[in-house]
Amino acid sequence: MACRAASSVIMGKVITSCLLAAILQFGLVFTANVDRPEVWEPTVRENSDSRDELRASTLTFNVTGKADDKGICSCSVQMPDSTFPVLRMEELENTASALYVKVEREISKIAEYTKSIQFYEQRIRNLSIKVEHMEKTSISYAELDFELLKLEMTEMERLISQLKVSVIGGNVLIDQLYIEIKNMTVLVHRLEHLDKNNVLAIRREIVTLKNRLKECQERSGKENAYVPVGTCSHGGILNISKPFVTQLNWKGFAFKNGAWGRDYSTLKKDNNVYWVAPLNSDARYLEYYRLYNSYDDLLLYRNSRENRVDYGQGSGHVVYDGFLFYNCHASGDMCKHDINGNKLVLRRNLPGAVFNNRFSYAGVPWQDIDFVVDESGLWVIYSTEASTGNIVISKLNDTTLAVENAWQTRQYKPSVSNAFIVCGVLYAVRPVNTRKEEIFYAFDTKTGEEINISVTVDKVLETIQSINYSPEDHKLHVFNDGYLLSYQLEFQPLS
Repeated sequence: MACRAASSVIMGKVITSCLLAAILQFGLVFTANVDRPEVWEPTVRENSDSRDELRASTLTFNVTGKADDKGICSCSVQMPDSTFPVLRMEELENTASALYVKVEREISKIAEYTKSIQFYEQRIRNLSIKVEHMEKTSISYAELDFELLKLEMTEMERLISQLKVSVIGGNVLIDQLYIEIKNMTVLVHRLEHLDKNNVLAIRREIVTLKNRLKECQERSGKENAYVPVGTCSHGGILNISKPFVTQLNWKGFAFKNGAWGRDYSTLKKDNNVYWVAPLNSDARYLEYYRLYNSYDDLLLYRNSRENRVDYGQGSGHVVYDGFLFYNCHASGDMCKHDINGNKLVLRRNLPGAVFNNRFSYAGVPWQDIDFVVDESGLWVIYSTEASTGNIVISKLNDTTLAVENAWQTRQYKPSVSNAFIVCGVLYAVRPVNTRKEEIFYAFDTKTGEEINISVTVDKVLETIQSINYSPEDHKLHVFNDGYLLSYQLEFQPLS
């Protein structure tokens, strides 16, 4: 009589160490048969990578068993202390996979938060420079400036609060930024409070000074000259205001070169378009620029249009009558780009002009060709081999880019840090130190006269990359190591 048992346990008296290893790995099944004692006939299914198939694999042995009087077969079983926990292993593997997905998701969030933090950290630096400049200099600041500062601080405080909630377990950098923003908010409110406390005294002083000025004018019999915008009823530049820091350029602190200004239009008298065109970080390529419908939009980073141009070169570009004029990349050509249609409409060679840093401004690379605008239209400042590096001025036809007239000066262009034109008079600038420049040279295209002058220009950072004159409001728009500055010009009255 045969007795047979098939289960996940082992039937037999003796289990060798090798057999035990097989049991643990495959989950073996044994059959006990008393008819054929001590005959071992193992059979195993083919191994498989699937755990289900491994668990289903069987190994059959014929071993000696005992049958009692009732014919019931019994065997002695020696079990190991524990069997391999396949189900628990599967559960752990599923848990590990789920954790991996969660970790990847959190890492992606952290990367996004890092970018946001870097952006707002840069904006905090910009605000810090504004506040420090207000404290250390005599630059005037209006109620609008405080409102803009408070608006930016509130926006950053709200976004940092959202980051604090989103990041699981907190983040030291976010906490530190939150504290700095809080401190900046308190400082701005304190400055505004101080301004309100002192405004009456300042106004009294202004009234007193105005009265004294009026008395002096009455005694001399001369009124202070008023120069209507778009006209040249004056005797040239007399003085220049302190710099007003508008903001950091929209690309950020790392982009130190570029230009900005106001579109001077002879066709639209109510035109109020501002443009900002930083170069790429290599300080050479002009690729993107932004347009703003008003000065308030520029201040608040809103309602901007971003356009792309065919590669330009250097910071000598300007916008005039709805067109962007710039030096075409790696050439002596002039490019004319329609800012409304966002397309290149004209390319023309500037006769004799050198390029690629042959005679650029001092300390400012890739600006061999510099476009400027005044009350009479479009000009270009450059040098030629024939002029041995001295400045050449050409009046351009803004429609065809043809040279209508040209003047050669005796001022060496690489000794000048920048230049601009007001009412047909070229003004050249040179550095005095890291915080001051000097308008030291003038050339009148009407008379051909060269004049030595001295007008001090304060600056925020060391290098001035570009200067653009706005006939619309008699202001200079200066790109100063990535920051947008503006100055108000004062003119001499006519004799």
